[in-house]
Amino acid sequence: MKIVIDRLNAAFSLTEDLVSSLSVQDLKLTLGDLPSNTIGEQIWCIVGARESYLQAVIHNDWVGFSCSLTDLGSHSHVMDSLKDSSNPFKKSIQSLDLTAKQTDYLFTLLEHEIQHHGQLIRYMYGNKLLFSKSWNERYTV
Repeated sequence: MKIVIDRLNAAFSLTEDLVSSLSVQDLKLTLGDLPSNTIGEQIWCIVGARESYLQAVIHNDWVGFSCSLTDLGSHSHVMDSLKDSSNPFKKSIQSLDLTAKQTDYLFTLLEHEIQHHGQLIRYMYGNKLLFSKSWNERYTV
């Protein structure tokens, strides 16, 4: 189980590193004429999934989706929400004796976070934004 938690923490760190390199204006960008939401709305989904899957792990059952990130117009608020949604995993999940269902929730969250990494790569290329060093090293972008 340690490997899944380590992978989640690595994915969370990558997400936070990329978003820290973006401006508040970058968070408003879409994929041009293609059907897409904004980069900020991608981050909203990431934060909501982290918060919701943590609740599922704690309760050993899905309790619904919710997201505390309400202000996409403030870069510091977005960064705080990313950190606040990853800290509970770093602090509490490692001490739990996880059931198979809880483990499945963690794998699903990891898949979700990495799926968003793929989407964010498209947004970065599509808007000609520069990748952070950690993304260049991890994804060779």
